[in-house]
Amino acid sequence: MQRTLEEIAKFVQARVVGEGKVQVNGIASIRSATIGDLVFVENEKDLEAALASQACAVIAGEFAANLTAAKPLLISTHPRMAFARTAQLVCVQPKVASGIHTSAVVSTSARLGKDVSVAERVVVSENVEIGDNTRIGAGSAIGENVRIGHDCVLYPNVTIYPGVHLGDRVILHAGVVLGSDGFGYVRDKKSGRYEKFPQVGRLEIEDDVEIGANSTVDRGALEATRIGRGTKIDNLVHVGHNVQIAEDVVIAAQTGFSGSITVEKGAVIGGQVGIGEHATIGEGVMLGGQSGVLPHKLLRGKGIAFWGTPAKPVREYLKELAALARLAKKK
Repeated sequence: MQRTLEEIAKFVQARVVGEGKVQVNGIASIRSATIGDLVFVENEKDLEAALASQACAVIAGEFAANLTAAKPLLISTHPRMAFARTAQLVCVQPKVASGIHTSAVVSTSARLGKDVSVAERVVVSENVEIGDNTRIGAGSAIGENVRIGHDCVLYPNVTIYPGVHLGDRVILHAGVVLGSDGFGYVRDKKSGRYEKFPQVGRLEIEDDVEIGANSTVDRGALEATRIGRGTKIDNLVHVGHNVQIAEDVVIAAQTGFSGSITVEKGAVIGGQVGIGEHATIGEGVMLGGQSGVLPHKLLRGKGIAFWGTPAKPVREYLKELAALARLAKKK
């Protein structure tokens, strides 16, 4: 959707330097920008390339505030955030038509809000509640007694087991599975055989959560698994039963959570991290890619980065690597 630079500046809380009536049609990287695109730079060294691109305007930090430039500028204290918010304004997705496709199977006891879209081959089971403006993608299956909030987007082939609760504005990408049984068994000492421990708990997904393609989140065994408001989960992540993930946590791809883990507010977890059962990842802790956290381990320290297996503060880990390298040279 076409917007003027002045309209964008007001929306993203930035200020215009230069011509504010310039029309912006889209956003792009510096290399791919064409006429009508808006680009951004976070540091001064990239500004020259941005100004030389075909973009019609540039979002930049305060370092560009006093510059006389050939293109109009949007000055922001956080250019990347301003760019992301611009996308919300100019990259509006086409509205999906509401209604139920003729091939969908929707229980008569299901309660659908206004302007809900149910695509091809969707199954909506008994006593399901779906809020206004929610989209259910093709081939998805919604189990009994599921509650889905308003303005949610479920992409194709999402599976939600019975009893799962989703908040508002939740995004589930293709192939997500929510509410499956946790991996819990009891071994009979006499026979050596494993018997299934009850998996009868709940799964609660709070508002503004996004879960990437082919990720899985298990229900609780006897209580609840919970994903907190605003948490973002990448593709191919597994969350085991009874896990408690707080607000605004970011989890990169191929990470695995064993059962009964607690992740506190604002933690950042890199790709391919493995976390053992009953571990606690403290508020604001950062875990580097391929780190391993041992069972029952407690990691604390807001803003502290941990790395390695077993995970430890990154400075300590790097010192140990250096010491091992010196030992190897001596041998």
